[in-house]
Parts: sequence; C-alpha cells; structure tokens
Amino acid sequence: MTLLATSAWHGKIHTGSWTAGSAGVLDVVEPATGHVLGSVGAADRSDALAAATRAAAAQRSWAQTRPEERAAVLRRAGSLFEDHAKEIQGWIMRETGAIGGKAELETHIAANECFEASALPAHPAGEVLTSNEDRWSFARRRAAGVVSVISPFNFPLILSIRSVAPALALGNAVLLKPDPRTSISGGVAIMRVFELAGLPTGLLQLLPGGADVGKALVEAPEVRIISFTGSTAAGRKVGETAGRLLKRAHLELGGNNALVVLPGADLDLAASAGAFGSFMHQGQICMSTGRHLVHESLLEEYVAKLAAKARALPVGDPCTGRVALGPIIDGRQRDNIDRLVRVAKDAGAQIAAGGTYEGLFYQPTVLTGLTPDNPAWTEEIFGPVAPVLGFSTVDEAIDLVNASEYGLSVGVLGEVGMAMEVADRVVSGKVHINEQTVSDEANSPFGGMGASGTGSRFGGASANIDAFTETQWLTMRSEIARYPF
Repeated sequence: MTLLATSAWHGKIHTGSWTAGSAGVLDVVEPATGHVLGSVGAADRSDALAAATRAAAAQRSWAQTRPEERAAVLRRAGSLFEDHAKEIQGWIMRETGAIGGKAELETHIAANECFEASALPAHPAGEVLTSNEDRWSFARRRAAGVVSVISPFNFPLILSIRSVAPALALGNAVLLKPDPRTSISGGVAIMRVFELAGLPTGLLQLLPGGADVGKALVEAPEVRIISFTGSTAAGRKVGETAGRLLKRAHLELGGNNALVVLPGADLDLAASAGAFGSFMHQGQICMSTGRHLVHESLLEEYVAKLAAKARALPVGDPCTGRVALGPIIDGRQRDNIDRLVRVAKDAGAQIAAGGTYEGLFYQPTVLTGLTPDNPAWTEEIFGPVAPVLGFSTVDEAIDLVNASEYGLSVGVLGEVGMAMEVADRVVSGKVHINEQTVSDEANSPFGGMGASGTGSRFGGASANIDAFTETQWLTMRSEIARYPF
C-alpha cells in the first residue's frame, strides 16, 4: 500500500479530514532540480483558529482513553514508519536535498520516537506527597490540552514527530504546522501515518501555511503549549507572544556549536569528525559544527586535513548520484551562506577549500586565519562552512566556547581527562566527548541554553512528561474536614 499517494492529500490540509485550505495551495519544490513535487493545501488564520477549537473538543475524551489504547496507536504509528520507510525516505531526499543516509536516519528516529512515546501512557502519573494534615496528598500529571507544533525544513520528520508523538501519547491534541518548503515529509507523512494507526479524528490536524498561521497557533485560546523549532529570531517572537498570553513555549533555536580538538588528538579521526559535523546535510542542522577550536600545535595540519576532505566530498543531486552533500534548501539560504563567507574573507579570513557554488550546490568550505570577532565565527552560518581557530590553553578554549551567545552542542576530541574538564566548564545543553556535535536519540534529553532556546528538553520519559503535561495537586480525606467558620 502506498502511504503518500497524492490523490489523498494533493492541495489539501487536514482538519479532521482532507479538505481545501482557505489560502489556496503551496507548491513543494525539489531544490536539486527546481521541479514541483506536489502541492499541499495552504491554511490561513481562520483555519488555524477553527482547528484549535476542534482539537480542544476531541482532546477531552482522548485524555480519558485507557493508557493501553493510546499506547497501541503509538506502536502502530512506529510500525508504519518502518513499513513505509523507503517511500518516506524518497520524499525526504527530494524535498530536503538529503543524501540517503540522512533520510534513513529520519525514518529510523521517527519510528523510535513513536515506540518511546508508546511507553508514556503507562508511566507513573505522579507521586504521593507527605502532608501535615490528616489527608492523602498527591502531585499528579495531567494532559495539558492542545499543543501547537511548529517545525523547520532541515530535519522535517524528526523535528515534527519528536513533539507530536509524546504530546499525543500523554493525552493531548496536536496542531502541526510544518515548514512550507517541506510540508510533505514534515507534515503529510505524519498525518497519513496516524490516520492509518487509528488516531481518533481531530486529535492531529495539519496546517501548512505562512507566518499568519504560526501566529494563530500561538494565540489560539485553546492552545496551552507551543513547541517551536527554528531560528532564534523567530523563536524570540514566539516566546514573547506566549509569555504575554501566559502559555508555555518550548523553544529549540539556533546554534553555533564548537568542536574542541585537544593537544594530542588523533588528527585523522579529528578531521573526519570535524568534516561530518560541519558538512553533514550541507551544514543545515542546528547542531552542525560552526566553530572548530584546535590546539595551536595541531592547527596547521588539522586545517590541511580538513580542507583535503572538503575538496574530496562530491556535491550534487542525491537522487541521481552518490554524493556526500546535496543542495541548499533555497536561493535565499545559499545567498546568506555565501555572504558570510565573503564577509569573513573581507575581514581577513583565508579560504582553505570551497567558497564557491553552482546553483544551489555549495562546495564544502574551510575558513582559517579568523579572529574571534569575525562574522563567520560569531554568527550561525547554517551551511557547509567550517571556520577554524587556534587556541593555546584549555582555559582559552573554554572561554572561546562560552563567548558565543548560543549553547546547544559541544564536541571535545582528545584525552578523556582533559575533555572532562572542558565538559564540566562549558555552557551547553549537550556535550559529546570524542564525538562531533551532531547527535540525537529518541530517549535522550535534547535542548539548548542561551540563544539556543529556553532550556526545555525533549526526549526520554522525564523530559517529555515535563514538556507536555501540567502538574495538579490533589488531596483527599476520608470525610469532610471541620473548619472554625
């Protein structure tokens, strides 16, 4: 059976059934070729507000559904992601410009997110508290209600399902707004999977659209929690609105992640790790290695090895050849990458490899000769660019890591004792010793600090329960209490 046959969803949104959106249609364009892959419906503000009302009505009975029934839906969803993995991977490759390995990672993690979430309905729902009164006292977790999930283009399936699955498992309804450029793999695929998994109507609704839809999904009175993954600039706006409306916003934002290469590190392995961290999926990952901090004794050789790897990596259409890098998502993003490379060069950096493009295919680029105030060092590039800077002491390396406003992921390569010292002193939501900066697992807490987000976490039972439930204090006596009034 075909999961993503266009006859089911072409030109439509999903608000309980597949229907036309009030704002027309959105074409989904393949960045490698410019071909239109298909069209989804475009929602507007009125669609979003009506969906929120519909979701709130459906959620009340879903929260009362037996835990085993909710768990069964999530298990079926996970199996469907496995059964239709190849089909979904094809869409991910064409829609996002991903190589096959990246597409396989997305479907693998999507299935695991559902399997992990299927355990949440049976998780203990609170704790028994002590009390100075003659009563039982409990803190219990309750479904929050309606959750809005707003996800980006780069890992559209993973960055949608990591909130959709646990939120549904814990008894919430979900309104999903994928990035318009990746509405199929980030939205339609998930909607179709949960349709086939037997999720009751109205609990998951798909609302592709522009900023007006995102704004409505934050402002809708029925929405209690917003899960937003995207740029820091956009996340600030979401957070400001949510704060004003007294809603919880989980903000997973940008990163300018550091890879620290300590003295004595194996340079062949380090350069391989650095290349993967900076060039995987064209550097379009919030966890991409945006800063390479290399001990001065290794700097020259590291740059040479990293540049050699950059020059050897094939770039092209991942659907027609064996390549390591595919296209940048669109011309606007490519132009911003190239702007930062040119600005870096004008500020004194040298281009050791790359720095050129053809169409949306940007060559993996290595920059050296930087200073800590160079824009290529201070800004998130979100492209296949590896800026390299030397350091002389571990203290200096730690200071350079912490000088960034971002705090998402840090990799430390080298002797474990020295690496542990770095890990204990850097400000980062994640630290990986003897690994590069890009890593994610469904059962592990994911989140950043500073300009990388609000410090919220997704992944694993504890983090997901914190993210998508409310805590209620409940007391109980054997008979009505006596009062002095």
